[in-house]
Amino acid sequence: MRSEELLAELYDKTLTGNGPAVLDLTRQGLDQGIGPETLLYDALIPSLEEVGARFERGDFFVPEMLIAGKAMAGALDVLRPLLAETGAATIGTIVMGTVKGDVHDIGKNLVNIMFEGAGFQVIDLGVQVSPEKFIDAIKTHKPDIVGFSAFLTTTMPMFKANINALAKSGLRDRVIVMVGGAPVTQEYADAVGADGYAADASAAVARARELLNQRKAMASA
Repeated sequence: MRSEELLAELYDKTLTGNGPAVLDLTRQGLDQGIGPETLLYDALIPSLEEVGARFERGDFFVPEMLIAGKAMAGALDVLRPLLAETGAATIGTIVMGTVKGDVHDIGKNLVNIMFEGAGFQVIDLGVQVSPEKFIDAIKTHKPDIVGFSAFLTTTMPMFKANINALAKSGLRDRVIVMVGGAPVTQEYADAVGADGYAADASAAVARARELLNQRKAMASA
């Protein structure tokens, strides 16, 4: 199979969420000498962007996004160490976690896959993440963005508690704070003082890019 054909097939199989085929094509591509960056940026990422576009149009729904995301995640497991060896640049780093008191992670995990697929480095802290753990991770990894996820209305107040903890530790101005989750709204994000909110995984990536570009523009002004 020619390189162009393989990349087109990899794009299509990612779009339809065929995990075994995506993994097989990724390995075939590497065996043929196609670079990991080419596989990622010429097939996998464009495919996941199309998944996001179809979701926004109402042609795809959450199950299709999850299936495509999981298919891509398998390829990323193979490509991640190779990309690290080549020194491939990441768009930015994001620390992500479900807030203290909340054990839901399906939405967070889908967002993580979309971020990784878009070229971000994701540090996933898991669920039930305390403000102290977020602070430790920010000090260790020095991310561009920290993401707080909540699925329950009873745990949403942890957004404000986390932001207050960041301010108290002197870290608030160093990171972009994004929040999300099923019950979260733009109004609530504004009320707690978050920098960004997104209603779904696809929108989260677009918003993160927008916020990063704004920060870079301000820094260079």
